[in-house]
Amino acid sequence: MDARISKTTEVDTRPLNNLLRRLSAADYALLAPHVTVDKAAASELLYSPGDDVQVVHFPCGPSLATFLVPNEDGRDVETILVGREGAVGGIVSEGFLPAYTRICVKFGGPFARIHVGKLEAAKQRSASLRNIFARYADCMLAQIFQSTACNAIHSIEQRTAKWILAAMERTGDDSSVPLTHEQLATLLGVGRSYASRVLQSFKAEGVLDTRRGSILVRNRDGLRLRACLCNDAVKMHFEEVLRGVYPTEEREAS
Repeated sequence: MDARISKTTEVDTRPLNNLLRRLSAADYALLAPHVTVDKAAASELLYSPGDDVQVVHFPCGPSLATFLVPNEDGRDVETILVGREGAVGGIVSEGFLPAYTRICVKFGGPFARIHVGKLEAAKQRSASLRNIFARYADCMLAQIFQSTACNAIHSIEQRTAKWILAAMERTGDDSSVPLTHEQLATLLGVGRSYASRVLQSFKAEGVLDTRRGSILVRNRDGLRLRACLCNDAVKMHFEEVLRGVYPTEEREAS
């Protein structure tokens, strides 16, 4: 059998998570006996602040996880989305690791999971495995930095367009995202009525439409024109540091 075909077949049997599929066969073999895959429902809580992080969660396929920072007024503000390009919980740290934010399932679906201790043991046996996860941690940090800058300088309209595009890229759906007005408001850190007004302005321009529990994109190019370039900056960093892992880079790296 052709070696390339054999390698492709082996990778295709792994969970549909790009970070896991980026690993060499030898590195993935260290993890495979300890990886489980199950379904997670939307809004399922993975970690609360202060929890001991014992499990690493890898969103698969269209699943998304989100980091929410609780504030003194009782509101949660979302910072970043993580889809099949990454993982949440205990990526690089060893020993007791308390969660800083609330981490929830944004869009339900399959998640691959491995105990932090099993991942750490495998990393001790493989420098290349340590390197991949360290590189992913760098990409996640860049995403957090970019989100902080975006919230400081870009308009609500620009950020709305960016979040919708980011969610579409991670879920692989070119026409819609299962996002409610309330969820979008949390993403933006604004009230629901403000988020609804922004969506109404986009609808009036023919860029998108709304259905119960979802946003339908009518003009993706128009949406890109309304978005800031923060998501593009994150993708560029992923491409430089961990080529082929960010969803839109999959075909280029294959």
